[in-house]
Amino acid sequence: MAQGPSTPTADSPLAAIPRGRWPVHVAVIMDGNGRWAQARGLPRAAGHREGVETVRRIVTESARLGLGALTLYSFSSENWKRPADEVAALMLLCCEFLRVERPTMLRENIRFRRIGRREGLPPEVLAELDETERATAHATGLTLCLALNYGSRTEIADAARALAEEVAAGTRSIASIDEQAVASRLYTAGIPDPDLLVRTAGEMRVSNYLLWQISYAELHVTEVLWPDFTVGDLHRALADFARRDRRFGGVALA
Repeated sequence: MAQGPSTPTADSPLAAIPRGRWPVHVAVIMDGNGRWAQARGLPRAAGHREGVETVRRIVTESARLGLGALTLYSFSSENWKRPADEVAALMLLCCEFLRVERPTMLRENIRFRRIGRREGLPPEVLAELDETERATAHATGLTLCLALNYGSRTEIADAARALAEEVAAGTRSIASIDEQAVASRLYTAGIPDPDLLVRTAGEMRVSNYLLWQISYAELHVTEVLWPDFTVGDLHRALADFARRDRRFGGVALA
């Protein structure tokens, strides 16, 4: 049976920070797998495989700390432009990860969700995604979201289309379309918006990722490549978030 949230060790930058200042939902752009492999004279697939090991560490620690949600940008809708052998390796890694990690998710009370379009994903990948969602649907701990075949502009367009279809069918009025209505038709419906967006490998862009949902997220960019991202790096990102003054468009009170 999964245990409750654990307290960080005394040497963690989180140790002195009240849990109420930690983020609930952390989103991550996992960048740098290819550069990690290139620096070692290895094929890009080796970097992706090493990146999966980092995913395991960070998911485990996020669940241990009691975070509410962790959303990982694993494959964008633009990534189909990559070489066919690299795409095939990524799809294989996805299947392997889900198949191997399902028992861990069940043991650690982790709920799995996929966000992104189903169309275009290989049948074997869809089968593993669906089975993992089904098997963990009852879990009440960390929600782990994989953004797979995901693009935020496409997500927003799909939400607009769904609302337009409801208006055309007479089940919704135009006047009822507000921010809450749009959010309810996004792939992330039912999941709180991210509080913190972490990007590895030093790139200063959001890459069509959760554009609606990160409107007020705090950004943490690190030069560390994703395969080298450690539990300590996660703790530093969470502590960085905790030190921010979040105003949500308001002003600081005297």
